[in-house]
Amino acid sequence: MKVLINDAIAESAIEMLRSKYEVTAQFHEKEDLPNVIPDYDALIVRGKTKVPREVIDKGAKLKVIGRAGIGVDNIDVQYATEKKIPVVNAPMSSTVSVAELAVGHMISLARHLPYADRSMKEGKWEKKKLMGNELMGKTLGMVGCGRIGAEVASRAKAFGMETIAFDPYLPQEVADKIGVKLTTMEDLLENSDYISIHALLTDETRGMIGREQFKKMKNSVYLVNCARGPIMDETALVEALENGEIRGAALDVFENEPPEGSPLLGAPNVIFTPHLGASTVEGQNKAGMTTAEQVDKVLSGQQPDFVVNREIYNP
Repeated sequence: MKVLINDAIAESAIEMLRSKYEVTAQFHEKEDLPNVIPDYDALIVRGKTKVPREVIDKGAKLKVIGRAGIGVDNIDVQYATEKKIPVVNAPMSSTVSVAELAVGHMISLARHLPYADRSMKEGKWEKKKLMGNELMGKTLGMVGCGRIGAEVASRAKAFGMETIAFDPYLPQEVADKIGVKLTTMEDLLENSDYISIHALLTDETRGMIGREQFKKMKNSVYLVNCARGPIMDETALVEALENGEIRGAALDVFENEPPEGSPLLGAPNVIFTPHLGASTVEGQNKAGMTTAEQVDKVLSGQQPDFVVNREIYNP
């Protein structure tokens, strides 16, 4: 059987698959992928490659689609399900990597680290101007609290922060176990000193942080998004920053990536990183190996551990 790896993954994962299958590790542009996919039994991607209906239709031999990471919004999962093609992923691979970046962004906002670095390199000594704040004693509100949110909460508590979360799908017993207080969205918006987004991108969460939500936040709040860009209304965020409705933001994700020409790039008090959440050596090794193992299970006739469209196996 043949496996196409259309995005870069860990070499150890590629070698594991090569020991069992005929593997092609080569990137194909979106206009070329439908032309080559008919030859393959499995397709593995990361975030760059899109797997729309057209690609799935052309993949007459496709038995599995693997996403080396967590989010699968670049794959038409619904259509894959209709075609009885399992979509597997690596839901725990980058949990720590993303959580650490979110906390790093909070520290950078609290202590103005990016600006301090730039000003020093410009020969300035702006010690008085760069007065910061401690995280200790502040309230962190998390919008969504799955695996990554739980890791963020653990680290926030180490800094002495109070952690609250809005997550209608998180059982109370799980919240109690990780030491997070469940609350309403309105309460979270009104009382958080830091707000960190850790929700999946769905029809329900798309645009859930907009003008109305920014107006309910403290003027002193810092907002961090290391989840998915479209969860926030970027136009509303720019307005909130320019009008002083919030104090600042740190973004790793954007509505369009890269965000060329976005008004956000000129907004005040924003820190940017280019979707680095999962970009650690450890995270990528885990993502590649986990996805390779899941693809191998499907091709070997076994049920995978991490399948997004589980209804294929449990109708």
